[in-house]
Amino acid sequence: MEATQSRWHRRKDARPAEILEAALAVFAEKGFAAARMEDISRRAGVTKGTIYLYFDSKESLFKALIRQSISPAIAGAKEQVNNFHGPAGDLLRLVLTRIGHFIATSDRVVLPKIIVAEAGNFPELARFYRNEIIAQGLGLLTGLIARGVTSGEFRAVDPGHVARISIAPLLLAAFWRTSFAQFDDEPYDHAGMIETHIDLLLAGLSAGG
Repeated sequence: MEATQSRWHRRKDARPAEILEAALAVFAEKGFAAARMEDISRRAGVTKGTIYLYFDSKESLFKALIRQSISPAIAGAKEQVNNFHGPAGDLLRLVLTRIGHFIATSDRVVLPKIIVAEAGNFPELARFYRNEIIAQGLGLLTGLIARGVTSGEFRAVDPGHVARISIAPLLLAAFWRTSFAQFDDEPYDHAGMIETHIDLLLAGLSAGG
C-alpha cells in the first residue's frame, strides 16, 4: 500500500511538468489562439479538469511555460555576469554564446515566435513576455556593455542600442529555425553564424579598433 501511495505521489508531483511539455507541443503545432485545453489534456494523458487543478486558464499555462522554459536561462546568465571578474569582452562573448546555444538547440525557441505572431490579439501575453523576458535580457546586456564602456574596453556607445543590436541576429536564428529551416536544402549552421556575429560585434566595440 505504501509503495502504491509513493508512486501516486511521484506521479502527481510530475503532472505539472508533463502538462507543460504537452502544452509546448500543442502550442508549437497550433499556435496560442487555436490551441485548446482539450488538445493539451489529450496530449498529456490527463483530463481537462486535471489541468485546471494546476493552471486556471490557457493564459496562465502559457505564462508558466515561459517561466519554466526561458526565465531560468536568463537567471543563469545573470549569475554568470555577477560571478565574472575578467574583461567585459570575454564576458559578453560568454553570455551571447550561452543565449545562442539555447536558440540553436532548444525546442523552447518556438515560444518567442508564438508571442510575435499573436501579440496583436493577446496584448497581455505580449506585455508579460516583454516584462518577464525581454526587459530582463536587455537589462542584463545593457549593464554588461556599459561596464565595458566604463572600463575603457569598449568605445563610447549607447549600451541600450548595442544590447538590441547584440540580440537581433540571435532572434533571426530563432525565427529561421522555427519557420524556414524546414525548407533548407541543407541544415544551416546557426552556431557558426552566431559565433561570427559575436566576433564582428566585439571587433566593432573594441576601443582599440
